[in-house]
This record gives sequence, structure tokens and C-alpha cells, in this order.
Amino acid sequence: MLAKRIIPCLDVKDGRTVKGVNFVDLRDAGDPVELAWQYSRQGADELIFLDITATHERRKTTVELVKAVARQVNIPFTIGGGINELADADILLHSGADKISINSAAVRNPALINELADAFGIQFVVVAVDTRNVGGKNFVHLNGGRLKTDIETEDWIKEAENRGAGEILLTSMDHDGTKNGFDCAFLKKINDNLSIPLIASGGAGNRQHFVDVFQQSNVDAALAASVFHYGEILIPDLKAELRRHGIEVR
Repeated sequence: MLAKRIIPCLDVKDGRTVKGVNFVDLRDAGDPVELAWQYSRQGADELIFLDITATHERRKTTVELVKAVARQVNIPFTIGGGINELADADILLHSGADKISINSAAVRNPALINELADAFGIQFVVVAVDTRNVGGKNFVHLNGGRLKTDIETEDWIKEAENRGAGEILLTSMDHDGTKNGFDCAFLKKINDNLSIPLIASGGAGNRQHFVDVFQQSNVDAALAASVFHYGEILIPDLKAELRRHGIEVR
């Protein structure tokens, strides 16, 4: 059995790390490079940086951030936000990112997944999906959860896998920022039909929520932001708790 991964997510806006409730009221949780360094020391398995303003404001993700993080941090990290073409991904990977994450751009141009997988290899391509339950069905949402599409989440994740995604990062917008726990039932439904790794995101509020998501949905990794950024959960404590429940962690 592969060890389960714990992944802090750093939402970056204007070069600072922020975290809001349901992607609105943003709070400043500090300097992304400093936080990244702290997490690598604490025992995080990976990091994900998402420039949450990039798509909305049509800005490119900063290469400077990637270079600074690569200098400070010795664990793998993924960068997303504003990646719309091969050239965007190329410069970020060459600047030191281990993987790139695409979200809205992939929905608007699904062939981008194929292009990135062909150019760099599937292990470098993470497809991030923001889902929200509308009338009993889960639909893909774009632009940081602001824009609903008519694409059902399960269908899109299957297509992304078929096109060459190496990993899926699934954020439940209904749970995000609430600290009431992950959407374990839907994550299990997705994971049972997926042969690539699934990262659970949205809803982490305490250590038990991580135990629940690994035990109930068997996802490969779990991601959180504010509970880590504000010191509510320390990664060594979290990993000790997971081990106590027989969940293998690095």
C-alpha cells in the first residue's frame, strides 16, 4: 500500500498566501516562501501553490515565486494558476516546479491536457477540479468556483484521466473553508472509478477529518490550507494520529 500524502495548499494572491471561507473573504496567512519552508521542515509530503487570482484577472503565475520556493524547499511542489499553454508550463517547470496544475484552462480547452502530457509526461500534469452540488448533481465550476458549467464532475474527471492527467485534485466548493469535514461520499464515488491518484480538498477542520477521508474514500492524498497556515493542525501530530488509526504515512 502506498503511503498517504499530506499536502498543504497555499493560495497565493499578489505574492502573499491567503485563505478565505468558500473562496471569498480572503485573509492573509503569510509569506508563501516562509510557509513552504516551515512545511517542509514539519514533514509535509508535497506542497501545492495556486494563484487564485491568475485566471480571474488573466495574470500569469509568477516565475519568481517558483524560483524562490525551489531554492528553499526540498519536497515536491505543484504550481497552478494562469497556465493556458505549453509555454506557461514549460517556464514554471524549468524554474523549479515539480508539477503543474490546470483547472479552468483545461475545461475551456481539453486538448491542453493531452498537449501537456505529451510534452512533459503525465506525472507532471495535475488537473484541478472545483465541484459544487447543484440540484443533487455535481457540476464543474470555473474561475475559483465563481462560474458554473453544465459539465458533470464525474464525466469531466473521466475525460481528464483519458486525456493524460496524472493526478486529480478535487475541491468540494460546498465544503471548502467550512471545516466540517471532506465530502467523503462523493470522493469515494470518484475514487472508485479512477485509476490515477486523487487528492481530496475542501472541508478539513481537525485531525479526525483526515482519518475519515482516508478510511472512507481511500483517496491518495488530502489537502488543506487554513488549518495548517494558522497552526490549528501540526503535521507531525496529524501523521501520528493517522498512524494510530493504521493509516500508512511517510
